[in-house]
Amino acid sequence: MKLNFKQFGKGEPVIILHGLFGTLDNWQTLAKKLAENYTVFIIDQRNHGRSLHAQPFDYTTLAADLREFMEENWIYQSNLIGHSMGGKTVMQFAMDFPDMVDKLVVVDIAPVDYPERHNHIFDALLNLFPENIDSRNEIDAILEKQIPDYGERQFLMKNLSRNKEGRGYRFKMNLPIIYENYPHIIANINTEEAPFEKPTLFIAGGDSRHILPEYEPLIKNLFTKAHIETIQGAGHWVHADKPAELLKLVTDFFETAE
Repeated sequence: MKLNFKQFGKGEPVIILHGLFGTLDNWQTLAKKLAENYTVFIIDQRNHGRSLHAQPFDYTTLAADLREFMEENWIYQSNLIGHSMGGKTVMQFAMDFPDMVDKLVVVDIAPVDYPERHNHIFDALLNLFPENIDSRNEIDAILEKQIPDYGERQFLMKNLSRNKEGRGYRFKMNLPIIYENYPHIIANINTEEAPFEKPTLFIAGGDSRHILPEYEPLIKNLFTKAHIETIQGAGHWVHADKPAELLKLVTDFFETAE
């Protein structure tokens, strides 16, 4: 699986994985900040961005993709950061390939099953037919009927690129495969290889409901050296809402001796 990526900086490696419906560009600002002290890789996970569109699509597969990427780029141990779906990918990777992880950062996601929270997004996108629309403003107006939050629409519209031939736009992500495998994405990771016994930082958005207080015992049972920090005033997209605060937490964590 060839994964599309960008690389910045020089130093010890840091790999960042985006969330559902995201792309590597969502994390480029933070990556460039971290690149002052690290070699930072931001990656499009399979079925997202410019990476290959393929089955299967589950966390065991996404973790295996990451291992292949690391080996192809001569990276045999790395700090990992994952947000949302990417957070579950790096948790699965830590369970499956612990020797390849230095420190682990999980942003606003927990090792639990989640309810279906994206049905309105799938309904809107699957009925959009962007190849028939010539204006991004028109697309935004159509999506607004089912996705009233402007920021959420702008995030999703980053998945659109104009068709080089003919009219309209196309999705960068493989929406049908993502929709088909959505139950795998909201499901928990495979924890048969638990616990993971290296330093782990969970970062919760204070206005989000993805890392609840009642999850803490489970998290610390599966990740024995985990601690949890909350960034107040941040929602699920912590890196967009509070980038400076997130950068400080991550930098301090990476710089702290085990």
